[in-house]
Amino acid sequence: MKFMKKMDRVFHASEGTARFSVLKEQSIKIIFFLTALFAVIVVSFILLFLLEDGYPIFVEVGIPNFLLGPDWAPTAFEPLYGIFPLIVGTLLVTIGAMLFAVPLSIGCAIYISELASPRTKKILKPAIELLAGIPSVVYGFFGLIVLTNFIRVTFDIPTGETWLAASVLLGIMALPTIISVSEDAISSVPHEYKEGSLAIGATQWQTISRVMVPAALSGIAAAIILGIGRAIGETMAVLMVAGNAAIIPDPIWNILSSIRTLTATLGIEMGEVSVGSEHYNALFGISVVLLVITLIINLSAVAILRYLKEGRAKGPVRKPLITSATKESLSRFAEIIGISLLLIFLLAATPWWLAALVLLTLWAWYFGRDRLSRKHIQTIAFGLVGLATVIVIAILVIILQDIIINGLPAISWEFITQSPKDLGRAGGIFPAIIGTLYLVMGAIAIALPLGVGAAIYLVEYTREGRITRLIRTGVDLLNGTPSIVFGLFGFAFIVMYLNVGVSLLAGQVTLALMVLPTVIRTTEESLKNIPQSLREGSLALGATQWQTINRVIIPPAVPGIVTGAILSIGRAAGETAPIMFTAVVFSSRFLPTSELQPVMALPYHLFILATNVPGSSTNKYGTALVLLLLVIGFYSVAILVRTHFQNKARG
Repeated sequence: MKFMKKMDRVFHASEGTARFSVLKEQSIKIIFFLTALFAVIVVSFILLFLLEDGYPIFVEVGIPNFLLGPDWAPTAFEPLYGIFPLIVGTLLVTIGAMLFAVPLSIGCAIYISELASPRTKKILKPAIELLAGIPSVVYGFFGLIVLTNFIRVTFDIPTGETWLAASVLLGIMALPTIISVSEDAISSVPHEYKEGSLAIGATQWQTISRVMVPAALSGIAAAIILGIGRAIGETMAVLMVAGNAAIIPDPIWNILSSIRTLTATLGIEMGEVSVGSEHYNALFGISVVLLVITLIINLSAVAILRYLKEGRAKGPVRKPLITSATKESLSRFAEIIGISLLLIFLLAATPWWLAALVLLTLWAWYFGRDRLSRKHIQTIAFGLVGLATVIVIAILVIILQDIIINGLPAISWEFITQSPKDLGRAGGIFPAIIGTLYLVMGAIAIALPLGVGAAIYLVEYTREGRITRLIRTGVDLLNGTPSIVFGLFGFAFIVMYLNVGVSLLAGQVTLALMVLPTVIRTTEESLKNIPQSLREGSLALGATQWQTINRVIIPPAVPGIVTGAILSIGRAAGETAPIMFTAVVFSSRFLPTSELQPVMALPYHLFILATNVPGSSTNKYGTALVLLLLVIGFYSVAILVRTHFQNKARG
């Protein structure tokens, strides 16, 4: 009898343990599901608060008048809220940026994927990634000090703050995105295509131009679309160099005219507008238009890349997204458009002799290329591809050289450890350094657990379905949202609605939302790289799903997770637009003692020094150098961590 009672207690205890284990597993799964759903919730909140504050202007002015109105004059005696000049300015700057960036990017991508030796590739790819890591405010500072002065002197005009300056600068900023995605697309073309082309007697250039690039055309198109999204969503750089005149250039191709974009308007006017006013609502109306444009562009690129990824997974039986006939038509159309825009550019912005020289060269190539031998054509083509790569690297060297040479004289122990004096003309930047670190660490402390949890749910707990597609769409939408829109959302929701005020906490939450997609994507890729056999072996030995994830899957994925966290830190440290209205002040002698106090930050400090404080040249360059070293340091560590573990995996 006693034995039976003992066995009964054991049975009930084991049953209770099993129930607790099941409850624990279900609870963990629910927690991870909520973290994954968080991206969708954030996107919904952003749309909700932007529409709530922007809706009154659409009712008052009317959508057609708001979108197509020819004048933007919100502070006039009779305010005018037509954003058509701002939309045109955004499109013109983006077109100019793509004309500059696309040829260089594709040429550089071809060189890296097809011509560069493994040793050269190991140098070029990190260099391109470092170009991506330069903060936008540093690009803007370089453009304001160097590029605009070069344009002013070259074209003998009163100011170099023009459409041309903005397009060149945005083109430089779009280079890393287009190069990386295009290089990946070209490298993903099956080797059989290349081997078959060479086997039938084609030259290497014929194989590249007629087989490899056409086969990768969909991926290259996605890269260009992502580059367009990067250019349209940029705020600080274009704000600093475009001249910010809300006009349509006259004539429309006058690239030496000042211009204003949608993002620049938000950056300029949001800090001075009365909350709840008609002008305030108009700015939120602009943010709605901007968000819709960027979301359409980024989702188009994501859809193309996802299609290509699924096509590679399912094999060659998939119907191609772009047929050979369509590719030929697109190629001819792009050639006509490119030549036409180049002609407009040459006639509008270059000396007559330079325009004549370029036109003569194009004419000679177009009509004489059929008379050249295949060997000569390949030599010329390889020379142009190599030249594109040299130009990209030269741009990186010029920017770094200018910042380093002019910034080093400002670097001293006093500059690093003292507070600013005389509006930043003297003293140091210690509060800005510490404030930047506070913002970044707080943002990562929020984004990392949410991002890792979301990635674990997407990879380990669910298969592709409606909910998964919804979550991934939310992540994609969040990733494509311009940084200035995060700033407006942080201001409307965290600062005003939650009444947190302009504070360190508001800035940390805003930055966390901005870097969340990066953490999710890098963690997801790390988890997917773990062999499925490890999961199956652990489950076969009796481990629960959470035990398998916690003890088998996560440990080998830690390097990828750490890399994503470091990349997020680098991005957060260099951003200005999200913290302009939520967290920062220009100057403060003391460090914050509470999460509810505002802080100084290096990007915003540099922006104000560069645009509003004359006579601070040395400290401007010193601040730019410290910010550059901080951000590039984070990116370099991420690259080294990734390279170390890649080499370890191969070994």
